[in-house]
Amino acid sequence: PEETVTSSFASFIHAVRPEHLSKTVRHRSKRMILDSIGVGLVGSTTHVFDIALQYCRELYSSVAVSSVYGKPGVKLSPTLAAFANGVATHSMDFDDTWHPATHPSGAVLPALLAASQMLPPSTKPNGMDFLLAFNVGLEVQGRLMHFSTEAHNIPKRFHPPSVVGTMGSAAAAAKLLSLSTAQCAHALGIAASLAGAPMANAATQAKPLHIGNATRLGFEAALLAARGMEANPLILDDIPGCSGFSAFYSVYQPKPLSTPSDHHEFLLEKQDIAFKRFPAHLGMHWVVDAALSVRNLFINYAGSFSPSLIRTIVLKIPVSKYINRPFPSSEHQARHSFQFNACAALLDGEVGLSSFTESSIHRQELRELLDKVVVEHPEDNVANFDKMYGEVALLLHSGDVLTGKCDTFYGHWRKPLSKESLLKKFRSNASHVLPEEKIETIIAMVDNLENLSDSSQL
Repeated sequence: PEETVTSSFASFIHAVRPEHLSKTVRHRSKRMILDSIGVGLVGSTTHVFDIALQYCRELYSSVAVSSVYGKPGVKLSPTLAAFANGVATHSMDFDDTWHPATHPSGAVLPALLAASQMLPPSTKPNGMDFLLAFNVGLEVQGRLMHFSTEAHNIPKRFHPPSVVGTMGSAAAAAKLLSLSTAQCAHALGIAASLAGAPMANAATQAKPLHIGNATRLGFEAALLAARGMEANPLILDDIPGCSGFSAFYSVYQPKPLSTPSDHHEFLLEKQDIAFKRFPAHLGMHWVVDAALSVRNLFINYAGSFSPSLIRTIVLKIPVSKYINRPFPSSEHQARHSFQFNACAALLDGEVGLSSFTESSIHRQELRELLDKVVVEHPEDNVANFDKMYGEVALLLHSGDVLTGKCDTFYGHWRKPLSKESLLKKFRSNASHVLPEEKIETIIAMVDNLENLSDSSQL
């Protein structure tokens, strides 16, 4: 039969082998795995995670075999553990981001961790199997996002990980479970019926559910396919008059994914990942670095940071409605506010976990700074994580103007975190729930993942 886009993806998932992972891809993906675990661990301390975990524990489960971030002794059924850990990963918006925009690790890793514990001892995947399945999940997400120019910009309709993340989770789980080519295609088809969440729930407690559902429902799609459930075998193709995956994009031009031969160049080889230094929407990292830059200029100018000397704070940012929030009233709104993050950086000289507490958000001195903010949208500043910039200008009562600008923040794929910075972030996040010796064990295990005989140990 004639090859279709969908069948090409299924063939790729089934046929790709560990030797197709280059040294660069293995290195970058292990950094992602370590960071995602750390983010999930610190995320297990949040209120929204507690709600999700309580919901999961109240559901009946006869197969409670999979672990939960930050909760020693707690086990859930595999799909609910994936859900809870996905919620933890995105509960602070601290997880990695790719381009086109999505959060790739959180949609895939929790499903693979849960599946590894679910499988019987005789079929436990080793570390290389795990690493390959993880990269299959990343690759499918990245390829699907490249089917639409709409996906390259900051989204307006669907939250990307709820769309491509669900498909990536299904692909990764299908690979780990060793499904046939036909079953891989059906897993993608089933996952498409379980995908999608609106951007209107950004900056609310519901947004972390998008990651939790993506990793859980993709996993469930693979499990259903393994049990014989079928779906449309053309789900990724562009069929006139009948929307499949194209329903999520206004412009959709799918391309086949070639079956790997002696060599396959994964997208992660060409496009590194962005790791966040503080727990907020990725766009905030540009304005924070710009704000810190102009704050240093201000201190050199005035001797100290004195808000009373500032008449107006001008933010030059791209047009993106859901992260343009002048006066956020909750931690989730604050994580999605250009204005808040710029002012917090100006006032405190840093942005971190404590910046998003209730007491920090509602400080009078911070509110006074927010009152001085004026937003401008330069035509050359597009809502695109590969092209945007952040600029913060302080117009002083003296008439002087001080300006800070950031084109590429530290942690962006063009300016990757060093190994030391990534380890510092992981240790800091994990220390909220784990003792030092366990933290170091995880670091060593991920670093040596290719040689791990049983990935469920992770």
